[in-house]
Amino acid sequence: MSNEENDYLDGLGAVAGTTTAAGNGNGNGNGVGDGDDDGGLAAVNSEPILGGQTMAQISSNSQVEGNVSPTGHLDDNDNQINHNNTASNSHNFDSNRNSPTKSPTSRRAGSSTSFQIQHHNAHNYDDDDDDLATGDLQANNTAAAAAVAAAVGGGIGRASGGGIPDYWQQRNGAAGSISGGAGAQSGHQSRALSPSYLDNMSENSEQPPVVPLTRSKSRPEISSAAASRYSNLSYWKARRVVFYRNGDPFFPGVELRYRPGRDVTSLDNLLDKISPKMDLPRGARYVFSMDGDRKYHLDELEDGAFYVVSSFKAFKPASYGKKNGMWYASPGNQGWGSKPASRKPSIMEADLGTLSTTSGSIKRSAGRVIRIINNLDHSVQCRVLLNLRTSQPFEEVLEDLGQVLKINGAKKMYTGTGQEVRSFSQLRNEFADVDTFYLATGTALIAGSPIRRSRSRPSVVAAAPILPTEELPKVPLRGTRPRSKSRPRILYAPESEILRPNGEYTMLDIMKEEPTKVTIRGLRRTFYPPVHHAPAENSPPDKKLQLQWVHGYRGIDARRNLWVLPTGELLYYVAAVAVLFDRDEDAQRHYIGHTEDIMCMDVHPSRELVASGQKAGRDRKSQAHVRIWSTESLQTLYVFGMGELDTGVTAVAFSQLNGGSYILAVDSGRESILSVWQWQWGHLLGKVATLQEGLSGAAFHPLDDNLIITHGRGHLAFWHRRKDGFFERTDIVKQPSRSHVTSVQFEPDGDVITADSDGFITIYSVDSDGAYFVRTEFEAHNKGIGCLIMLGEGTLLSGGEKDRKVAAWDSLQNYKKIADTKLPEAAGGVRTIYPQRPGRNDGNIYVGTTRNNILEGSLQRRFTQVVFGHGRQLWGLAAHPEDELYATAGHDKHVALWRKNKLIWTIQTGYECVALAFHPFGTALAAGSTEGHLLVINCDNGAVMLTLRVCGSPLNCVSYNQVGDMIAMGSQNGSIYLFRVSRDGFSYKKVNKIRGSQPLTHLDWSMDGNFVQTVTIDFDLLFWDAKSLSPERSPIAMKDVKWLTNNCTVGFLVAGQWSNRYYSSTNTIIATCSRSSAHDMLASGDAEGYLRLFRYPCISPRAEFHESKVYSGMLACVRFLCGDHTLITVGGTDASLMVWDIVEE
Repeated sequence: MSNEENDYLDGLGAVAGTTTAAGNGNGNGNGVGDGDDDGGLAAVNSEPILGGQTMAQISSNSQVEGNVSPTGHLDDNDNQINHNNTASNSHNFDSNRNSPTKSPTSRRAGSSTSFQIQHHNAHNYDDDDDDLATGDLQANNTAAAAAVAAAVGGGIGRASGGGIPDYWQQRNGAAGSISGGAGAQSGHQSRALSPSYLDNMSENSEQPPVVPLTRSKSRPEISSAAASRYSNLSYWKARRVVFYRNGDPFFPGVELRYRPGRDVTSLDNLLDKISPKMDLPRGARYVFSMDGDRKYHLDELEDGAFYVVSSFKAFKPASYGKKNGMWYASPGNQGWGSKPASRKPSIMEADLGTLSTTSGSIKRSAGRVIRIINNLDHSVQCRVLLNLRTSQPFEEVLEDLGQVLKINGAKKMYTGTGQEVRSFSQLRNEFADVDTFYLATGTALIAGSPIRRSRSRPSVVAAAPILPTEELPKVPLRGTRPRSKSRPRILYAPESEILRPNGEYTMLDIMKEEPTKVTIRGLRRTFYPPVHHAPAENSPPDKKLQLQWVHGYRGIDARRNLWVLPTGELLYYVAAVAVLFDRDEDAQRHYIGHTEDIMCMDVHPSRELVASGQKAGRDRKSQAHVRIWSTESLQTLYVFGMGELDTGVTAVAFSQLNGGSYILAVDSGRESILSVWQWQWGHLLGKVATLQEGLSGAAFHPLDDNLIITHGRGHLAFWHRRKDGFFERTDIVKQPSRSHVTSVQFEPDGDVITADSDGFITIYSVDSDGAYFVRTEFEAHNKGIGCLIMLGEGTLLSGGEKDRKVAAWDSLQNYKKIADTKLPEAAGGVRTIYPQRPGRNDGNIYVGTTRNNILEGSLQRRFTQVVFGHGRQLWGLAAHPEDELYATAGHDKHVALWRKNKLIWTIQTGYECVALAFHPFGTALAAGSTEGHLLVINCDNGAVMLTLRVCGSPLNCVSYNQVGDMIAMGSQNGSIYLFRVSRDGFSYKKVNKIRGSQPLTHLDWSMDGNFVQTVTIDFDLLFWDAKSLSPERSPIAMKDVKWLTNNCTVGFLVAGQWSNRYYSSTNTIIATCSRSSAHDMLASGDAEGYLRLFRYPCISPRAEFHESKVYSGMLACVRFLCGDHTLITVGGTDASLMVWDIVEE
């Protein structure tokens, strides 16, 4: 059945239910029903409240005849109302129309259906009058019947019992009154038909006439089983549910319509559907009612109800659905307690507002949706919801709107015909029908047509609105006499008079292809297509990405993260990748099963399995969990902890005695829950909340698998797990102790050795009663100790984070110092130590440092570097123009040059560098610093040849033009700085700067070197004229410019990487992109760590791609190397550097 027929049935059912209402003045009955050729199902009518009971009757014959026969009991003597003369009692429809049966709906007074009964006057019945006069009700029923007949006939008239106003009177708010019999005149309310019902009635002119039917009083009632069967029709009816975000009262809500058991089978399935729309930190995981009751099953969600969705178990009470003092009207619901409309109101109706419930007058809405346009640049425009009842002065509102359109000090608002708007009252009354307004400053000139204008002849302006004289150009049109200042001037020029220097652009050329509109952070941006460009193809590229090498090591914030496998490979992790580095073969293998950063890791006693735990991501697919995988095949064997672990995994460890069949995991949430698992079967053996902030590690005791030691900031505790799964706790170090226990080791006899942040090593023993006591304590290092490791023959190694020393202690001689050594200052402090050949006491060790390096050596010889990584955030990346070389720079003040997996040289500068660019000849490397300095480095030996102070703000982007005679630098202050460059790339002379206002993030030169395009921090695409040293206002004039590179993340040819339909998140922010030298591929990185490979050009949001995720945070920069066989990515905050091979799919 069509929607119009459904609305028709809803309206008739509502009449049938409303006209049978009786009782103590509060009873209301609703009836909804429709029929099919099998004899439609009669809906249950809610009976009036009599003596505190609600009764419902269904005629058994209605199942055969498809009729609705509502029954209204008026008193205990079963006085029944004669419905023979009413048109709202029951209706026959065409038997060829099949429709699903609607479930009956019970509504309170004041609710409405598609057929709307509005009460304009309060009516109170006497408490002593339990019965309603039959004549009264018949008069009202006759009026309702006349209303339906008048609506079907399309006319305006009065029935014998009352009159109904026409459709347009209803839209304009006029309240019709029904004059009925004596009972109706004495106190019954006037009633009005909803416009939606009358619209549907007029559209369905082929509906059969309404035939009143009578109900036989001798019909028996159907059985309770049949009644329950037909009264529960939720399987056939879709539910509409609105979800709000936990703790966010300004979230507008997400509406979901589904059919239980058909579209959505379980609550988890429903949460998966709404997770991408909610933008929750860990996806939608829990559902609560508006009062905080948690919902566990899909059947608990009611139709038309509102719920709160959260990533965590804690419900946050708030005024959900509210924004700036006004409640959101969710789709299909026009506010709290009002009635669902059968159609979406038009813009005119929305502006007019709602009908008054008392006098029938029109209340204009408190807000208007208008379009505002920048008068200086018509491509900058926005639709805004303006609050007309704000207490803020109109002038301040204009300034705020000017900020939205990038206008400083907007003071004037005009209509398209040149009339100035001076108050909210004019917007509400005089200009109520105007939707578009122009903003300008008091002395600003009118921006011309989007078509590019000649700089030498600025007198012709096209396609601009009519504005007052003070806003007009002072140069008159050629061939016309000056006009009076009091007369507005029409500024439309003929097409033949528009001057087109250089590239002639006509509107026909511009409209050959539709512009692309992309919404970024709530603002829509328009990008114009070039006349000639490669055809767009939505299929994924023929090549894909394969991780080839990972540079660096995570030592800045992780502990106990370096091992040596039986194969001789080093095992460590960077970002979301576990690296197995074979020094002998100079090769790496990678486990990439994680979707977020790895936080901890442990090796099985067999040294063939590894357990690694990750932190929680933003969606349900990236929950915190532990993965157990094979070091030989790199295959995932077991995954556990999904849904049990909260924000991440702080520590993970295998047991020692029972073959490593137990594994522990510590949650990084607020309660720091310790859980023990039998990992082969995925069984949870027990868990306990440690309630310790800053818990950093845990381990099984080597002689007792039921004894667990946890340690952290001001915390050292022993946990004994009983057979019933409960834990007994013994605190050794507890608050308010300031000491941070950083590492735990064990002596062969089971005594516990700890190291702390004060530089002390402590040994704990157990007395005969099982109590722990301090056996020995001594100061081993100056300040913090990074790690401890017990070697064979009782030798204990300790590493200092601050003093950079590695010391050996003899545990058999009361920890007498054997020897120590000190690491180089550039390497950093000690984070972890592991022997090169476990089981052999030859003294050769690997050391992971706090500056993300791995060294190898011994106490008797010097340490050499095995793995180099940037010690702090890594942002700068540049590819060599003629060779497979690339350079990196970061906040650690290091600049490094690489050839794939080999480090060529690294230097330490005095500045934190964030932007890099190679000279086109490959001889010089330019680096921009966070303090506004430009460093020029010789690529052959890494020597700093020149240091210039450009400005006081960070230089976020640096680039040479194609011939290498000029360099452009984009600054945080929004300006472009241009320098002339010598042929060898080592001499620089300042040309000038082009002033801007927004911070710049990316920069590209044009092929001819005349223009520069940049992207701001708000993702606006700006153009600059490098010859005239001025910003280029017209984006249409720049649409056919060829660009040397395409590092700017916005534009027509890269618009497909925004709002792509295949993304898992709808709010994806593209942080970096790069075009291949062959112009056939586009690499893109976003703020959530996804790396994607598209075809170029990437225009459509339906463009498919190849995707990899090995970063947790923002992917800072991506570049193709020369030849397009290799791709380089840097990870920003995690300082990781990765090399990808581009291979055939």
